Amino acid sequence: MSKGFRLVFPKPKTVEIEEVDVGEPGRGQILVETECTLISTGTEMTAYTGDFPPRSFWAEYVRYPFVPGYSNIGRVVEVGEDVTNIRLGDIVASHMPHITSFVIDAEKVVPVPKNVGCEEAAFSTIASIVLNSVRLSRIGLGESVVIVGLGPLGQLATMFSRFSGGYPVIGVDLSDKRLEIALKSGANRIIKGGEWDKVYGDVRNMTKGRMADVVFEVTGNPKVIPYAIRLCREMGRFIVLSSPRGPSLLDFHDEVNRPSRVIIGTHATSQPSVETLVYPWSRRRNIELFFDLLSERLIDVKHLITHRFNWDEAGEVYKFILENRLETLGIILRFK
Repeated sequence: MSKGFRLVFPKPKTVEIEEVDVGEPGRGQILVETECTLISTGTEMTAYTGDFPPRSFWAEYVRYPFVPGYSNIGRVVEVGEDVTNIRLGDIVASHMPHITSFVIDAEKVVPVPKNVGCEEAAFSTIASIVLNSVRLSRIGLGESVVIVGLGPLGQLATMFSRFSGGYPVIGVDLSDKRLEIALKSGANRIIKGGEWDKVYGDVRNMTKGRMADVVFEVTGNPKVIPYAIRLCREMGRFIVLSSPRGPSLLDFHDEVNRPSRVIIGTHATSQPSVETLVYPWSRRRNIELFFDLLSERLIDVKHLITHRFNWDEAGEVYKFILENRLETLGIILRFK
């Protein structure tokens, strides 16, 4: 039986490398060696810090020892019996963690087009989440969009909102670096966050007094929500794309009921596991679409990569992210 290694958080703010049994591929399975992974800085840093309320969904999801990661790009090195859609040497995307090698059912991976690089492909998991969110927001041609929080998810939300016909697409963040990158992601306007009265005034001016048709909250900070929702016009849509770390204090009469705003949660789990006639956009289909857009050069994510590290340096990497959160976006762990 072959062995592999993976990252694990045995407790908050601690990273270890753990040896695991990998095994051999059985019928319908493949053996994959990881090329690179993308750190999901929102989810993984919440798990790394342990900064979430007890008796919450976060507390159910993050149980230590916790195995982080779900954006894995690897090369197929062995193919089991009855596998027909995957070949030896193929590059595939999966939701596996930060691990050196693994056995997985062939139907659970998505082939990466040959003209798409591994590091670009590593964004596929979070891209599928954002594609689902933008689709559920029902952005129409010419509708104004505000993205509050320009981390990796916010940058992709900017990109796909513009691609869907949103105009203007306005990015709001505390980081000058992230605001500059948002312009490359498709933002028409950017606003430095921090002073909400100024942000409200800027958005009002940029939308000709109407305020935003759609607002995406992508900070994960529950204290931001009561302020960000006020960027919506009456009967506008407020999209919770982040996974806020705790409760928010919101006046539902003044901010939801009276202005008749609509709040839409768009967690990754709202993507169906299989295509249906009612809603065909499964997680797999969203990833396939992302790859198609990259392959046709209709979108680009290379500018979102701010740092690259070797995977076995992860103990220092997570500390680095914690200390430099506003200066980081796409962080790639290299396994080769």
